[in-house]
This record gives sequence, structure tokens and C-alpha cells, in this order.
Amino acid sequence: MTDSPDLLDQSSARRDGAPQGGEPDPRRWKALWVCLVAGFMTLLDVSIVNVALPSIQKGVEATPSDLQWIVSGYALAFGLTLVPSGRIGDVLGRRTVFVVGVVLFGLASLACGLAPNSALLVVARLVQGAAGGILNPQVSGLIQQLFRGAERGRAFGLLGATIGISTAVGPVVGGLILDGLGEETGWRWIFFVNLPIAVAAVVLAMRWLPDPPARDRSHRIDADPVGVVLLGAGVLGILLPVVETGRGGSGGLPGWIALVGAGFVALFLVWEQHYGRRGRSPLVDLALFRVPGYASGAAVGTIYFGGFTGIFFVLTIFFQQELGYTPLLAGLAVTPFAAGSALTSALGGRLVERFERVLVTVGLVVVLVGIVAVDVVLAAVHGPSLGWWLAGPLLVAGLGSGFVISPNITLTVARVPVERAGTAGGLLQTGQRIGTAAGIALVGAVFYAGGTGSGAGSGSPSGSGLDASTALRVAAALVAVALVASALDLRGRRRREHADAAQTES
Repeated sequence: MTDSPDLLDQSSARRDGAPQGGEPDPRRWKALWVCLVAGFMTLLDVSIVNVALPSIQKGVEATPSDLQWIVSGYALAFGLTLVPSGRIGDVLGRRTVFVVGVVLFGLASLACGLAPNSALLVVARLVQGAAGGILNPQVSGLIQQLFRGAERGRAFGLLGATIGISTAVGPVVGGLILDGLGEETGWRWIFFVNLPIAVAAVVLAMRWLPDPPARDRSHRIDADPVGVVLLGAGVLGILLPVVETGRGGSGGLPGWIALVGAGFVALFLVWEQHYGRRGRSPLVDLALFRVPGYASGAAVGTIYFGGFTGIFFVLTIFFQQELGYTPLLAGLAVTPFAAGSALTSALGGRLVERFERVLVTVGLVVVLVGIVAVDVVLAAVHGPSLGWWLAGPLLVAGLGSGFVISPNITLTVARVPVERAGTAGGLLQTGQRIGTAAGIALVGAVFYAGGTGSGAGSGSPSGSGLDASTALRVAAALVAVALVASALDLRGRRRREHADAAQTES
């Protein structure tokens, strides 16, 4: 294992997704669409579930903490399996691991739909999230493997558009299902809808995805089980008190548990260094963070996902419980954000090669402006017409988001070699999923702990204690931190460029 970024970059140039003769795989676009189908399925399940949370709460008598675990637990399990699955896919073949993940996701979706109580539903969602974490590194790894140059940017742009479309379609599809089948049992069908998608993805994957490579049976896969346990314990320790705070009252866990979690994270980093010095393959390849642009891009993605995903969690519940919207109307009300993201994601994939980090930074500014406008409207307008007033600000925020997600992914993995694409993509998405889990936990805790919640300032005119306005300000603050991180990275890139130019002239 080499630690040199230059060698990594040279390796990437040699193995840029083409066969030895230099010709790209003729099946690459068909393979991409198979990957997008699977990615669509895993992301659809986030936005569909958001709009159905009030129905799930009634159907299985779920507590606010249960609802947060149904959402953030999915993201957490997703994140914890990404890196090991990415490495296994690099070794065993991405098609094999992809199919395993899709099958497991379909079975977990069936278990979610059949769950008789909230405890079993949470467990099934954790399994479902783990399955999503198994298949998703294969998607980014296959894009790295099959595409190169400007085509790679367009492929990641289509992946970003899929993220936006799945988020846009999810609330509407969920609302239609609940409206047509009734809120009492209709929420179960939001999970059953994954089954035909999973079957189609498996069939098409076996037909169009590249065959697994020949493997040396004497080579043992190093899964770094100690690293997996330490990372899992650390993340759970940090997030659990925050998630439990969402129940309000005295049901929360003491804050010192988060300090214990931070200690496990520190032990994890020490262990990874020790494991690597022994010549083993650690769970987190710390050398990747010395690849130019990787560490900064991962930080921006993690923080941004912590901010923008909380918007859907807050608004879909607020529209239904505070304004009396049906699930379908709640889904339609948050669609402008996701629709705007879908519109600009594909365009961002085409522009990223020209504008690079400037595009991401500008996108974050637009997102922040949109969220601030949402907060202003939320404080000024009350009643059923609020959804219409929020359509414009949400659309603006979504348009900005399309210039953030897929361009940031493209820039982050641009100089990572193909043989490490699954691991690097898994690590990148791990940060995004943990950011999602932490963001929803934090925003949800503020949302449910809103005190008396009366008047415009609380965003809760009915006085139920749901504080949408403050929760959205927390989301905006997280996006602002991501903006600062992106601006610092942009300044660092320009300084390096000027230094390189001066060195060349001398």
C-alpha cells in the first residue's frame, strides 16, 4: 500500500476505467443505468419514509425517538457498512457485492412492511440501511471503473440527478400511496414498492455489469474487525444521546456518553495507524486523505448532508401535524427543493470540469439563501397557504443543492485510483451517511424540544411544541459551516496553483 498522492494519481491515470487497449467498456452506459436504479431505490426510501412518519407513529405507536431512529438509524447503519463493503467489492468484484446488497435490501423492505411494532420496524430499517451501505459503494466504484474524463463528470452528474429525482418523487409517491390505500395500512406499501425495483436491478445487473475479476483464493480479505467495532462504538456513542434527546422530558441519555463515543473514535484512529504499520489493510485508508482534494471534499459532503437532509424531516412532519396537510400535500409541498436539485445536478456534472470548487461554493451560497428565505416565510405566514409561499425559497435552495452534491463527489474522487475506488467511495459516503444521521438527530432534537412553541418565532402556531423555525436555523448553520469549509478549500487550491506556477517559472 503506497502513501504517495503522486503515485496514487499516476495509478489513476493508468487505470481510468478503460480496458488495456484504451477502449471504454461498450456496456458502460447500460451498467450506469442499473446502478442508478439501485441508487434510486435506496434514496427513495428516505424521502418516502419522511412523509409517512405521522402514519407510522399511529400505526405502530412509535415515540418521537422511534421516528428519529427509523430515519437516522437507517442512515447510521448505511454509513457503518459502506467502507468494508467497498473494500470487499474491490476484491471480490463489484457486481457480486452489488447483487448481494440489492437482494438484502429487498428482503429488509419486506420485513419493514410486515413489522407489527415499532421495535421490529427499527430493526428492519437498520438492516435495510446496512444493505444500502453494501450496494452503494459499488455504484461509485463502477463509475470510477467504467468512465473517464468528461464522461465521468456526466456520469456523476446523472447520479446527482438521481438523488434529486428520488427525493422529489419520494414524498409524492408516498403521499399517493397513503392517500389511495389509507394512512392506517398504506404506510406499509411504501416499503413494499421496493420489491419490484430490487428484482429488476438484480436481473439487469447480472446482464450488464462487468464480470467479477479472477481472484486468488489464497488471498484473505482483511476486514479489520477491530476497526469496525471501534468505529461503530464511537459513532453510536456520539449520536445516541442526541437522538434520545428528541423524546424530550427526562428520557434523554446523559451527555457524557458522547464523550465516551469520542474516546472510541480516538482509539479507532490509533488502531488504524497501528494496523497499517503492521502491513495490514485498515478499515479507513488514512493515505487517501493525502490525495489532493479528498479530505476537503469529504468534509464538505459530511457537513452539508448533515444540514440539508434535516429540512425534509422537519417540514414533512410540520405540514401534517401543524397545518393539517394530508401526506400527499405534505409531499408536494417539499417537492420544489428536490425538483430544483434534480434540474441542476446533471448540469453541475457538466460544469464541474470547468469551474471545479467554485461551482460547489456558489451552490452552497444559493442553498443558504434559500433556507434563510424559508425561515423568513415560516415566521411571517401561517395557515394552509404556507406551502405555496415556501415553494419559491425551497426551489432556490434545491437549485443550489444540485451544484453541490454531484460536483463535490466528482472533485473528491478525481485523483483516487480505480483499484481503491470502492473503498474511497465507501469512505466518502460514510461521512455523508453519518452526517445525515447526526444532522437529523440534532435538527430533530431541536424540533421536538421546542418548549411551548407559540407564535411566529417558534414556527408552531398551534402551540404543540414543534419548533420548526429554530430547527431550520440549525440546518442553515450546518450549511454555513460547509460553505466555510468549501471556501477554505478553494483558497487553498488557488494558493497551491500559484505556488506551482511560481516554481515552474523559476
